[in-house]
Amino acid sequence: MIVCHCKVVSDREIHAALAGGARSVGAVCRSTGAAQDCGSCIFTVKALVCQHRQQEQAILEVDGAAS
Repeated sequence: MIVCHCKVVSDREIHAALAGGARSVGAVCRSTGAAQDCGSCIFTVKALVCQHRQQEQAILEVDGAAS
């Protein structure tokens, strides 16, 4: 799915940036180029970053429960 139409950034590129170490909306935007022009995609970028954080937290909780 294309998230940023100005820079043609997909959700896969955003997930790749998060997997590559980007930990904030700003870091994802700098890494991918999303939200650098009109900014209308910033809320979708933020939602993807929040989803990623929730998934990471859930994994940490499962790992903590297993040990």
